[in-house]
Amino acid sequence: MIENLNGIHETVNYKENTNIRLYNNTDNEEYPAHWHTPIEIVMPVENHYPVECNELKMDLREGDILLICPGALHTFRAIKGRRIIFQAEISSVFRLKELESILSIISPVLLITPENYPLIYDRMHALMVEITDEYFRDAPLTETSIYSKLIEMLVSVGRNHTESVERFDVGHVKQKEYIEKFMTICSYISEHCTEDLSLDMMADMAGFSKFHFTRLFKQFTNSSFYKYLNQKRIATAEQLLINPQMSVTDVALHSGFSSLSAFIRMFKIIKGCTPSEFRAMYTSSN
Repeated sequence: MIENLNGIHETVNYKENTNIRLYNNTDNEEYPAHWHTPIEIVMPVENHYPVECNELKMDLREGDILLICPGALHTFRAIKGRRIIFQAEISSVFRLKELESILSIISPVLLITPENYPLIYDRMHALMVEITDEYFRDAPLTETSIYSKLIEMLVSVGRNHTESVERFDVGHVKQKEYIEKFMTICSYISEHCTEDLSLDMMADMAGFSKFHFTRLFKQFTNSSFYKYLNQKRIATAEQLLINPQMSVTDVALHSGFSSLSAFIRMFKIIKGCTPSEFRAMYTSSN
């Protein structure tokens, strides 16, 4: 069961003196729509496991690995079986811009299966088993060991993203240069999404024409620049809406939107509800 749920916000009860929690979960109950600040990784061990994240419905098979980014709204359906559910706070640990870029690329959720990630699946599965074994060993430096394995998982995802396909139609040297450049761009957008960013500004920063930047950005992120920017702004708005003292208009302005109407329209497109409806879900009693 979810131990601490306030509306749709879960406060995770970490293992004593750590910022991690792992469940060998066999609960046959539905977990309602909720979100939390730690990253979450789910891997069914016995039977499948229906999951919904940001309106994306998935039916995880045994061995499938689902990475859920911080802040993503998700639901677990009731079903008999066993699954590993691992949560780890990363805000105070991951200060590397490259890791922030990886989270930006996979947000809000990433499903890893043998079919869609054949180059890294076996190692990712092995790391989940190692994290589980380490968690229950309770040996010295357990938390540090587990975080090192989590970092390896994210690095594997990031490298697979940049190496499994030819993202840019250029030579090897330029390929590496472009990848590093666009990881920096994604990190910059995440950090400055509430500011007045424009396509022209980002293209100048990258050193490309607007047309060339638009094409390359879409190749790297599978998203247009403005769609990517708005997703980051809405993620910021979700956090601000938790504060009942902050008006929806103030949330809009502090999230980078120039008008309330534009904010409401974009919030509904991305989240499927209005900001006020989202706030009501958060503050409603269980």
